[in-house]
Amino acid sequence: MSGSSLENDGQGMIVNPKPTADNQDWDGDDADRADRLRFEEEQAMIREQSEARAARAAAEAKKTADADKEAAEKAASA
Repeated sequence: MSGSSLENDGQGMIVNPKPTADNQDWDGDDADRADRLRFEEEQAMIREQSEARAARAAAEAKKTADADKEAAEKAASA
């Protein structure tokens, strides 16, 4: 292989580009609205799961704290 900087081996070339008229993506088309709706639904689901996880953790922490308090009261009265 020669080291000529003028030689072009075809790497990085776009071989069959689409015409610009066929390659336009307009904001607000149906696909964009569907993507946006799907994204919003996924974000809402993630928020709900996070809130449920936090509520479970809080309930578990309260249950543990109540059990520890009860054990401490029993130990203090004995």
